[in-house]
Amino acid sequence: MTRILIIQTSYLGDTILSTPVIAGVHKLYPEAELWMMTTPAGTGIVERDPLLKGVIAFDKRNRAAGLSGLIRMGHDLRKMGFARVYALQRSYRTALMLLASGIPHRTGFDNAKLSFVFHTRQARQAADHDVLRNLSILGHEASLEEFDWRLRLYPPPRKDLGPDAQSLLAQDRPIALLVPGSAWPTKMWHWAHYRTVAAHFREQGYAVALLGGAGDRDVNQRVADQLDVTDLAGKTSVAEALAIARNAAIMICNDSMALHMASAFKTPCVAIFCATCPSFGFGPWQNPNAVVVEKQNLPCKPCARHGGKTCPTGTRACMEALLPAEIIAAAEKVLKSA
Repeated sequence: MTRILIIQTSYLGDTILSTPVIAGVHKLYPEAELWMMTTPAGTGIVERDPLLKGVIAFDKRNRAAGLSGLIRMGHDLRKMGFARVYALQRSYRTALMLLASGIPHRTGFDNAKLSFVFHTRQARQAADHDVLRNLSILGHEASLEEFDWRLRLYPPPRKDLGPDAQSLLAQDRPIALLVPGSAWPTKMWHWAHYRTVAAHFREQGYAVALLGGAGDRDVNQRVADQLDVTDLAGKTSVAEALAIARNAAIMICNDSMALHMASAFKTPCVAIFCATCPSFGFGPWQNPNAVVVEKQNLPCKPCARHGGKTCPTGTRACMEALLPAEIIAAAEKVLKSA
């Protein structure tokens, strides 16, 4: 049986936005055995996809560390006998690993680092959304209109969740899910504003939960301090986060992985864009229950494609001048129309 590999080892949100490629490759090669390579954390996003035979973790800090690690991973892929690979990742690490893999049909984007290692160098479409830019890796084999554009997320069943996630989902109240963190500080709406929103939903009778990874513990603790809310920062796996997002009544989040989870499940969502803009291609996707809120008419916005560590003007206007009342109003509007 033909074995095909898809590679996406970027951020978790990028992995979610890449999942339509799985269905796309399956459409082109319905009899093939499909595998995906992603980060160790990213395996929780795709490991339950029924179209995938298996998932390979690319751990750049351990087995794939350094040049020797890339060669080692390449040799691992060679032993698995892949016939084709589609590399969504455009890094030199991916290129060097694939050069060592000897996979006979390698497809990557023409703007990838060391793109000469690819047999097919596909132009990355300048589309309005990253979902379509990812799908354009298949553009030389079929038109994008022929593919299924839906995001593919498959959470674990409730019985397989940990006690924290199970306890939250057992609530007899609707869940308001707040995700205050981000890998980029200038993407984060001010924690005090999140705290006001959390208090509002608590007063409205919602079970309020704060989601995030271990790196979000500090901001989540500030939001949760002396409020009757459930803080799950660092307490759930990525797969468990999917289950929680699917069951939330409303999600309030930054420009982050969380809004892409909401898109996949059509969860009502208010996505707050601070330093960045949805025109970059990372806004809500096919979610009729989502709305973007951002501070308008700021001459400094957007200041960076992926946000930054500090505000370049020192004003923090995009993060602080957008008031909680605007987010609450947007959430109420979304809930009424959902």
